[in-house]
Amino acid sequence: MTSWRTVVAQPDQLGESPFWHPLERKLYWVDIPARQIRRVDPSDGRAESWPMPSEPGCIAPLHGGGMAIALRDGIYRAAGWGAAPVLVARFAHDPRTTRFNDGKADPVGRFWAGTMYEPRDARRAELYSIDLRGGDTPVIEVKATNAVIANGLAWSPDASVVYWADTANHVIHAWDWNAQSNAMHHRRVFQQFAPKPEGWQPGDSGYGGRPDGAAVDVQGNYWCAMFEGGRLLKFSPAGALLAEAPLPVRCPTMPCFGDDDLRTLYVTSATHNRSAEELRALPQSGCVIAARVDVPGLPVNFVST
Repeated sequence: MTSWRTVVAQPDQLGESPFWHPLERKLYWVDIPARQIRRVDPSDGRAESWPMPSEPGCIAPLHGGGMAIALRDGIYRAAGWGAAPVLVARFAHDPRTTRFNDGKADPVGRFWAGTMYEPRDARRAELYSIDLRGGDTPVIEVKATNAVIANGLAWSPDASVVYWADTANHVIHAWDWNAQSNAMHHRRVFQQFAPKPEGWQPGDSGYGGRPDGAAVDVQGNYWCAMFEGGRLLKFSPAGALLAEAPLPVRCPTMPCFGDDDLRTLYVTSATHNRSAEELRALPQSGCVIAARVDVPGLPVNFVST
């Protein structure tokens, strides 16, 4: 992964939630502060944007077509590209201070989405699962709490482990998970990273970033984007560091595996609140970048209704 190519040259403010749609053969992702869902056909590089009424934290494809969308105040679904989002469930959080962030579908078709507490001075973020298979009334469960920024959601290939990160606290947790009952137990720290040193500035040494979005490959390895660290880290299921991939951006946000063989690693990134000096030095910041890998990733999970 020494050669990263630019897939979409138009930079995002905060690209997130990428997934490869195997039927459409397109890459989808969101630009959260720009209030857009985006997609591209990598074969020709033509990117499209779909405006949203508020910030889209995460997205996932629906079985039969369409998309599940976590907007600032709740979960929506849309019948297809460009269709109006229809509210599925609204939540009790105050949308003035809290919005949905990272999420995706689980291996049996539930939609999971976590929140982030924007003042970042209290652990008020939560992780929800939203089961739409029961008809008009979704089954909503709170799966984890006591976080500031929900990120890093992923499942092991055998659907026995779920991962979830709290970016602000530099930690990734893991739980044993029963796919059918949706029960989580045996919570443990999968990775704990050193906090940002006081007074640290971009370009300084001594800080490796904090865990943002993640993806898992077919061997069960957990790939994590390290925001402000300019790198991806690859951990074994046991938590051993297997590889570190330097990136041409300081703030990667989330990887996903794509293309027909699921051996292209796509990475979204951010320009939001980054200095002009940094953006001049790292001109691929905010762009979707990609590189080929040896081990394929897991395919995207679809939301069932």
